[in-house]
Amino acid sequence: MELIDILTKDHIILNLKGTNQDDVIDELVNTLAANQLTNDPTSFKEAIYKRESEISTAVGYGVAIPHAKSKSVSKPTIIMGRTLQGIDYGGQHTNLVFMIAAPENASDEHLSLLSKLSTFLMSDTFRAKLLVATSVDEVLTAIREQDKEEEPEADQTDAGKYLIGITACMTGIAHTYMAAESLKEAAAKRGMKVKIQTNGANGPENSLTSQDIQHADAIIVAHDVRVDTTVFNGKRFVDVPVKKAISHADQLIDQALNYDIRDPQAEVVSESAPEPEKKSGLNFYKHIMSGVSYMIPFVVVGGIFIAISFMFGIYAADPTSDQYNVFAEFFSQVGGEAAFALMVPILAGFIGYSIADKQGLAPAMIGGMVASIGGSGFLGGMIAGFVGGFAAKYIGRAFKGVPKAFQGLISVLLVPLLSTFIVGAFMFFILNTPMSLLNVFLENWLTGLTGINAAILGALLAGMMASDMGGPINKTASAFGLAMFAANIFEPSAALMVGGMVPPIGIALATTLFKNRFTLQEAEAGKASYVLGASFITEGAIPFAAADPLRIIPANIVGAAIGGAACMALDISLKAPHGGIFVIPIASNHPLLYIGCILLGSVVTCLMIGFLKKPLSEKDRQKAKAMDSVI
Repeated sequence: MELIDILTKDHIILNLKGTNQDDVIDELVNTLAANQLTNDPTSFKEAIYKRESEISTAVGYGVAIPHAKSKSVSKPTIIMGRTLQGIDYGGQHTNLVFMIAAPENASDEHLSLLSKLSTFLMSDTFRAKLLVATSVDEVLTAIREQDKEEEPEADQTDAGKYLIGITACMTGIAHTYMAAESLKEAAAKRGMKVKIQTNGANGPENSLTSQDIQHADAIIVAHDVRVDTTVFNGKRFVDVPVKKAISHADQLIDQALNYDIRDPQAEVVSESAPEPEKKSGLNFYKHIMSGVSYMIPFVVVGGIFIAISFMFGIYAADPTSDQYNVFAEFFSQVGGEAAFALMVPILAGFIGYSIADKQGLAPAMIGGMVASIGGSGFLGGMIAGFVGGFAAKYIGRAFKGVPKAFQGLISVLLVPLLSTFIVGAFMFFILNTPMSLLNVFLENWLTGLTGINAAILGALLAGMMASDMGGPINKTASAFGLAMFAANIFEPSAALMVGGMVPPIGIALATTLFKNRFTLQEAEAGKASYVLGASFITEGAIPFAAADPLRIIPANIVGAAIGGAACMALDISLKAPHGGIFVIPIASNHPLLYIGCILLGSVVTCLMIGFLKKPLSEKDRQKAKAMDSVI
């Protein structure tokens, strides 16, 4: 069964009306019922919510895949919904929602659909095509193209060798299966036998046996959560985050084969050099991103509520002021005194949770609150998360030999008590004073930036934001912006949003003004990029950058840098780091000037693209037109 067989025209909603998770689920279920694919939409909706209550089906990358089995469903079906503005789905900003409905007894089909859809959504280009599609037919075309994408022939020198592995992501849904599928496909191209255990939300599937481990030639463990690797009996294995298995499966297989674990002399790894454990335990990037992902909703809500409060007047939230307004006080209290106050503790807590699971949550979060109270701010909160998380992790290990009858007492009393004492004492006696002084220095330095110095910083941040559109450079700039945001310095946030909005808007302008540089399909995609760019959805630029990186990416960076420089030179601030045009009127101190900076950067990007890209020949146009008409 192919996706195109069950995701038909009347199953696709390009403009969801819902503005929150519940409304969108209602809309998708109603579409399911309208197509007579369920005879009891209420019971199916209950099954969807039951699944969501176990763990959110938001899988990142702006995608959610709610799914459920129900006896009320007649056949496996997918309902797709898209919202360009985006919604909060399970705490993640989401633009694409795929609801999978399967009959109660269709376990194989249900898993197959989920796995195949997850594999398709690994592709940045595929997701971008769905976002910029202007019609249902374009969505179906993108799916057909992805389904029929030709794969290059691969080297068969490893034919017959046996690859095993385990994949496990934070939610246990899409990325778990994406990584497994990527490894399977890479191994199959080489002619290798392969078995990948997926530790999904419903528990391990396709579990490895002792015979699998004994006869394996290579082992790969791709995980963002803890996995039991003792089953490998000391055999060396490649230990990486899930995303690396998705994008670099071939390289990982080469690395795993180089360990030559079938060599009897290489069977056991010395206890003095537990390489896989160290790599996994000290994956700082993974832990920081885990904390930041949970922190962002607090930042967004707090910033917007504070911005709304200021709309009533600068002092309208102060009961002693003549400007006092009760609604202003409400928004100020909820946004500033509640949401903002929780930002740093949440960041620290979920860094600790990423390191030591539940045992690390309380000490790290308390350490984060001590950092917030003591003036250490965002950076102090990050350090508190690591100290609290690793303290809980190693204290827990120290008590592993205690009889099981006392393990419950140790996990709920001794581990949190001792690790909280450690992180609390470290923050209170050692870190808070120097870190608070550093924060004051940074705040004074940034506040004092004017003219050319502010412009340089704005250009750097916006240029980094536009450089790799979601990669490590982009995330480094975003982390700096969040740190400044937590310190109530809002100018960097404005420059960063310029860096995210300029690429798609600039490209859209180029497709309008320089049509002869683009194929008909690219020109159509450019129209949707106007909306995506205005909504701060940078993914609209990805298909163009992937097709012509040497011209598009430099144009994006230069345009974004110029817009960001102008933004900070003009002392423009933004109290909501996400939302695009929807938050600018209420969250920016100079909304018209700010929009002007975005347009300035977009025009520069547009002109650079027009200059760098050569007009297409008539032959190229005819070829592109012919390709567009296929399918």
